[in-house]
Amino acid sequence: MPRNNRPETPHTGRFAKATNGPEGAPPTRRTAAPAGGRFEVRIIGGEWRGRKLHFPPAAGLRPTPDRVRETLFNWLQFELAGARCLDLFAGSGALGIEALSRGAGEAVFVERDAVSARAIRDLLAQLRCDRGRVEQVDALAWLERGPPASKPFDIVFLEPPYGKEWLPVLAETLERDGWLAPEARIYLEDAAVRGAPTLPTGWTLVRSKRAGDVGYHLARRGSPAHNNDHQARGSE
Repeated sequence: MPRNNRPETPHTGRFAKATNGPEGAPPTRRTAAPAGGRFEVRIIGGEWRGRKLHFPPAAGLRPTPDRVRETLFNWLQFELAGARCLDLFAGSGALGIEALSRGAGEAVFVERDAVSARAIRDLLAQLRCDRGRVEQVDALAWLERGPPASKPFDIVFLEPPYGKEWLPVLAETLERDGWLAPEARIYLEDAAVRGAPTLPTGWTLVRSKRAGDVGYHLARRGSPAHNNDHQARGSE
C-alpha cells in the first residue's frame, strides 16, 4: 500500500500539471494511528529475515503490507544481487531495506519528512548497514536536479502520494533524464481504479496485480523478451 500519502509541495516545473488530478480522482487514503503510537515492519527475507523494525508514525504514512512486499520481491528475486536501488517517496523505507536484506548493493532513500528520514537512518544504523543513503528532500525537487554522476539505478520503487497523477510524469522523467540502467525494473503503485499505468516508450509491463483498492505493477525498461520476466497478469 502507499507509504507516503502526505501532501507534497506544489511545483511549477515539469510536475506542475501532474500535481492536481482531474475531478473524480480517487481520494487520498487515510491512515489510522498504529496501536502504541509506532509502526512495525517485519523484514521478510534475506540477511535480516524476521527482524522487526519500529519507527514513529507520520502524517499519511502507510507501510507496504507483508503480503504485497513478498509478492514484489518474488518478482524481483533474480534482479536484486548487487543492484543499485532507488526508494523514491520512501516513507518507512521498508522496500529499500528489504532490497538491501536480499542482496542489493546500494539503496538511496528519498524522503521529505524529517522524522521519517531520521527513522530510516536509525534503522540502517541498527542493522549496521552502510549500503543505504538517505536524502531528506522533496522527491520531485530531487528529480528535477538531474541524475547523479554515479551509475544509474537498476531498480526503482515508485510510490507517489496516493490519489495524485504523478506516475506517468515521474516515469517519463526517470526515462528521459538518464536515471535508469538499460534493463532497469520499476515498481509502480497507484489506485487500482486507474488500471495499468501509462509507461514511457520502450518500457514493458511484466507484472500487474491488485490488492484491495491498490494496483501494483512491475515494469521493465528495454525489450520485452527476458528469461526471468513473464507476460503481465493479475493472478500471480
